[in-house]
Amino acid sequence: MKKFIPFILAVILAFPVLVSAQNNSAFDRGSYFSKHDTLPYRILFPENFDPAKKYPLILVLHGSGERGKDNEAQLKYGTRLFMKDTIREKYAAIVVYPQCPASGFWSNVKIEKDSITGKAKFIFPTDAPPTKAMQSLMGLVEDLLDKPYVNKHKVYIGGLSMGGMGTFEIIRRMPKVFAAAFSICGGDNTLNAEKYAKKVPLWVFHGEKDSVVPYEHSESIVAAIKAAGGDPKYTLYPNDDHNSWDDAFKEPLLIPWLFSHSR
Repeated sequence: MKKFIPFILAVILAFPVLVSAQNNSAFDRGSYFSKHDTLPYRILFPENFDPAKKYPLILVLHGSGERGKDNEAQLKYGTRLFMKDTIREKYAAIVVYPQCPASGFWSNVKIEKDSITGKAKFIFPTDAPPTKAMQSLMGLVEDLLDKPYVNKHKVYIGGLSMGGMGTFEIIRRMPKVFAAAFSICGGDNTLNAEKYAKKVPLWVFHGEKDSVVPYEHSESIVAAIKAAGGDPKYTLYPNDDHNSWDDAFKEPLLIPWLFSHSR
């Protein structure tokens, strides 16, 4: 059974139910429950939120280093962008940061160690079942879409590292939901590209000096998307290592680009 834990009694019928944050963060705390798992999340509502209006929804998927159950670590990257007064005023949206369990993974990817280089080797499947974390994430998305104040024509998703991989996977599994997406230092199997190439506009970011997830993963999927008829944006930072998210979240056109797309 899917449900949200209570937030404020006066708005219990209007909001996905939440528990107020225990610090000064504007992101409220919540948890999504399903038969698969419990998925903690943090949510930022627009200033002067009006439940009678409809707002765009942005989901941000964190990397493997922010996994856990504290419902805090996932806010480590990207939140400054969404907290900017200029962004909140001009691009009012509901922003959600779910947290993957410590032992989980957003995407169903196999990680091996390259016998020659010693670096991690990522093998992306084409038909593997979703992980428990992905199942819960999709359930959370579905529940959010049921809320009357969510603009179903403007639902966006993006993520970094493990979250970038999860972004590719969820738009493959739910290609009719997202109006646009961004992936930072992620990757996917090129055979999956045709499933979302023409359906979900993508902006892909990577660091050329990435020592964790080789930038070739992004380059190959971008090429595959183009070959399948898509028109992705691709930004390669020549001096960035794995933390290319620092530059990606500073891109002045990222939010305007997302909002320029509707379903």
